[in-house]
Amino acid sequence: MASAMPNVAKGLFLTGNITGLSDTFKIVLMNTSFVFDPDTHSTYADVIANEVANGLGYTAGGQSLSGVALTVVNSGNYATLSWSQAEWTAAGGSILASGAIIFDDSTTLVTDGYADAVISYIDFGETKTTTDGKILRIQNINVTFS
Repeated sequence: MASAMPNVAKGLFLTGNITGLSDTFKIVLMNTSFVFDPDTHSTYADVIANEVANGLGYTAGGQSLSGVALTVVNSGNYATLSWSQAEWTAAGGSILASGAIIFDDSTTLVTDGYADAVISYIDFGETKTTTDGKILRIQNINVTFS
């Protein structure tokens, strides 16, 4: 799975408007027609039209991520912000998703200049189909700064 960070998020991290260890982050699934653009997908409002529809075991608006951790790897010259896994159980049909967006639910338009700033897109590389009763699980959720 490849991931990408919107350009706005880079600035918000550098200015301290996004505080990785104390902000509230959410993850949402994206439908099969979504194509990420780091120049224009700056906020949740920019991507909501392509979020997986509410129902079939998925709740629109995303789920809160937990277990945040920061790891600094001096030998590799990078740092990683990571969270525990996220999962959805398909119910009454299949969940189809091509990727996921992580956004900072703590950022606001007044304070930060961006409400619900997107910080990362996880590209699944294909459409994932999770059939009724099965679990769609995303493990190793992280954002790497190098």
